[in-house]
Amino acid sequence: MNITFRQMRYFLAVAEARSISGGSATMGISQSAITDAIRFLEAELGQPLFVRHAKGVTLTREGQQFLRQTHKVMAAMAELRSGIGEGGPEVAGRLAIGTTPLVTGYFLSDLLARFRQSFPAVEIAMVENRTDYIEHMLVNGELDLALLIVPGLSRPEALDHEVLSRSEMRVWMAPGHRFADDEMVSLADLAGEPLIALARDELAFASAAIWGSEVAMRPAYRSSSVEAVRGLVATNAGVAVMPDLVYRPWSLEGDRILAKRTREHLPTADIALVWRRLTHHGEAATMFMETARGVRGAR
Repeated sequence: MNITFRQMRYFLAVAEARSISGGSATMGISQSAITDAIRFLEAELGQPLFVRHAKGVTLTREGQQFLRQTHKVMAAMAELRSGIGEGGPEVAGRLAIGTTPLVTGYFLSDLLARFRQSFPAVEIAMVENRTDYIEHMLVNGELDLALLIVPGLSRPEALDHEVLSRSEMRVWMAPGHRFADDEMVSLADLAGEPLIALARDELAFASAAIWGSEVAMRPAYRSSSVEAVRGLVATNAGVAVMPDLVYRPWSLEGDRILAKRTREHLPTADIALVWRRLTHHGEAATMFMETARGVRGAR
């Protein structure tokens, strides 16, 4: 059998949520990826695992049996992971991972540190570039995995993803701004304010949502530097709409920049594991994915 841990996780999510959409929301991936995994499992096992109906899905008798076995496998996997470094089998090999500058700077270091501590024999090759180029390398098989900000993938038909971290988009402003005392702000209220835009392709989806809104905010300043945006906002040169991913309230920044929720709905900037669809991952890639899910749980 070629059943993977990822497919079993998707099966568990659907079984617990009792719906494809619920499983998709729990795992932070597309419904098509969940559906593909369930279809593969049913084909591989030669049995239907769910009965589909208007309100969702219900486990068949075979599905209930597979659920019990899946729980046993996941428990064994957790025990194996806890034993790494205590006489457990050593994982080796080479792992090629793609990412973008924002993810490298604000997410990757902790994950890599945990993985290297658990799997020191795995050689990691990192490629940092634009999102579209990382997608190209994934589809071509030049990378095993990627860590990218979604939404915004240009080739969703060829890629699957699983969300590790969600980050709200908020309005940054100086403590002396006229809306500094408001708990929430509206983009309509800020229409006449100078907008400081972070010119990064990873956040193009957010820019489209903001600048393409009825308010039609237009940037007065553009910079590819997060630090430049911080400095401009802190001196009250304008406001910015930025993800919580790059906000650091525990630093001196907490006294210089306020981050306000908007009354309008804005998309979240989600960091996700991304891989080519229908890929059979090797042991090193599988362990990296498990480590990344552990980081998600810790966050």
